[in-house]
Amino acid sequence: MDAWIGTLKEFMLSTSGIRRPGSASLDLAYVACGRYEGFWEIGLSPWDMAAGALIVQEAGGLVTDLAGGQNFLESGNILAGNPKIHAEMLRRIQPHLTEDLRH
Repeated sequence: MDAWIGTLKEFMLSTSGIRRPGSASLDLAYVACGRYEGFWEIGLSPWDMAAGALIVQEAGGLVTDLAGGQNFLESGNILAGNPKIHAEMLRRIQPHLTEDLRH
């Protein structure tokens, strides 16, 4: 919980806004269509992410776990963004992650 609160605070202070309708699938679809620039979440189930992650990737976006790897379906931790913002989101998240979230 502390890691998520830390990342939320980081993005609230460094972006023009945070939107959270409560559905990972919808959030990922919004990233894919350009309505959102990025999305992150901790502790999701594979069925919460799989379809939305594929839609983001097919639209040209990037989807990784919080360490920048491809284990998001296994870890339940996801970061998705357009190619311009994904690396910056990863950089800003890193200081807030616990050791178990870095793998």
